[in-house]
Amino acid sequence: MKYRRLGKTEMNVSVIGLGTWQFGGEWGQQFTQNEVDAILDKGQELGINLIDTAECYGDHLSESFIGDYINRRKREDWIIATKFGHHFHERFTRTDVFGADEVLKQLDASLKALKTDYIDLYQFHSGPDAVFDNDALWTLLDKQVQAGKVRHLGTSIGSNDNVHQTDAASKVNSEVIQVVYNRLDRVPENRVFPSCERQDLGVLARVPLASGYLSGKYKPGAVFDTTDVRHRHDPESTRRKLEEVEHIRQTEVPEGVNMAEWALAWCLKHPAVSAVIPGCKNPAQVESNAAAAELVEG
Repeated sequence: MKYRRLGKTEMNVSVIGLGTWQFGGEWGQQFTQNEVDAILDKGQELGINLIDTAECYGDHLSESFIGDYINRRKREDWIIATKFGHHFHERFTRTDVFGADEVLKQLDASLKALKTDYIDLYQFHSGPDAVFDNDALWTLLDKQVQAGKVRHLGTSIGSNDNVHQTDAASKVNSEVIQVVYNRLDRVPENRVFPSCERQDLGVLARVPLASGYLSGKYKPGAVFDTTDVRHRHDPESTRRKLEEVEHIRQTEVPEGVNMAEWALAWCLKHPAVSAVIPGCKNPAQVESNAAAAELVEG
């Protein structure tokens, strides 16, 4: 495993992290604690130290799985990032909750679920600019940092061209930007990454495998069933993506190199990117993701 400084937080994170949206049950699989334990144990064995989760991956369900695991391990071995701003109702149904008082309740609920007294990185979760530009919210969050409940603040931008929230990061003491970035979606390179570099912000690249399109598993013509989140994607967009992926496979991925590993390493070649946070359904996928670090220059 390789490690990088997460911007001005000065935390050293593994370049491969563990994304945990799947633990909330919206990827068509309901996880058990034993399955989560096996995934996180494999991650630690391979040198991964970064877990990214959120309050709305299930109703604090993903956090609860992680908390149960962490409670039986060494808390200091992990950098835990979670998020705030949404209330989970049912599969793919959420409402926004960004008021300062409500966010404080969410923070306490996250701390309880994670069975910890501090969160390493607490992230504004893909909210609109109107609720981001709320001094009361950031004043409340600064107080939580001062109280030791939160070590660092971050912003997970919903649009990967949201330069408004990125440019305002230093003003609100947000030290990390989380953004969708992958070989099929390079939009952050234009404005977001330059802003991050100017401010010395850490960058977490989410959806680095483009919702699995860059996993190497799918050929043009692939069809996703109704239990798969990709079934919700526009069919014409899916067709174009699969054709582009096949072109990338033939023209950019070196012979003999696993496409998913190549795609993760591709993200990490950009100097702004600190770590990628792919999801994983089992220990084998964790192992494949971690192997991408071997393709990354130190």
